[in-house]
Amino acid sequence: MSLKSLTRTLSAACAFAFAVGAAQAQPYPSRPIKILVGFAAGGGVDTIARIYGQKLQEILGTPIIVENKPGASELQAITPLVNAQPDGYTLMMTSASSMVRGPGVRTDLPYDPLKQMTFVAKPATVEAVYVVRNDLPIKTVPELLAHARANPNKLNYGSAGIGSSNHLLTEQMKMLTKTELVHIPYKSDAEVAREMAAGTLDFAIAITTFTVPFVKNDKIRAIGVTGTQRVAALPDVPTLDESGPKELKDLGNYLFYGLVGPANLPQPIVARLNDAMNKAAVMPDVVQRLEGAQFHAATSTPAEFRQLIEKELAKWKEIGKTVKVGNY
Repeated sequence: MSLKSLTRTLSAACAFAFAVGAAQAQPYPSRPIKILVGFAAGGGVDTIARIYGQKLQEILGTPIIVENKPGASELQAITPLVNAQPDGYTLMMTSASSMVRGPGVRTDLPYDPLKQMTFVAKPATVEAVYVVRNDLPIKTVPELLAHARANPNKLNYGSAGIGSSNHLLTEQMKMLTKTELVHIPYKSDAEVAREMAAGTLDFAIAITTFTVPFVKNDKIRAIGVTGTQRVAALPDVPTLDESGPKELKDLGNYLFYGLVGPANLPQPIVARLNDAMNKAAVMPDVVQRLEGAQFHAATSTPAEFRQLIEKELAKWKEIGKTVKVGNY
């Protein structure tokens, strides 16, 4: 190599190193942040992502772009997330479905949440409601199970997709109560609620965000609530602990959501994002908007969030020894 060529090579290398160093020296965030959502627009995860995204934009002083990539049990969003640079500019708002329940019962998922995700914050939780078509002769959970046992594989149920929380919770219910129902997957909880109201579906375990309006308008019938407390918007609907059979007591089932990043997200970035999320979670307008959509605002440290994931993942791996999703 000539001296001239060597000089050019060294100059280019120095310029690249300077550019990288300058980029690293910029305060975070210095450009738009993308939040991936593995469900269609209008769904529960999307709603939470947009409520918090608006506040993050104000707190962090940078544009927040919510990008919907629905399908394949959130893999359409998880794949680009885990392959992204750990620089804090590609994040994902996700749910218990892909963080613990899917990985707990499936062996075919090409990712390990504990190894390939950084857990930033748990911003919200929500109950789910057992709902049935109005014209079915079912008004309680025990009546649902009795009807299903008397008519195996005659009732269908909807979910937000294979591996979604309501899919797995229904499969768990089937296992515990020895009932058989036919699964019809959709792309979001909102679709499930609409199909219930249209009479296409017989049964669903769907979050309150989308079921409550249809219940109040007498389009579908609510027969039970997951979790430990009745839903304020449906005070006459008992919890599973109150009216469900013994097999469904003490499950404590509810859905939680999380903001995650790719593995090895630097601690200062995680701390910055966690602080912003927790600040947003206690803002009155955020609490009000979440409650209006039937969600509960929540705060957590990254460590607390990871501990929750570890605990829930272990529980669902145990459940996965008996609950199977298709051939997985």
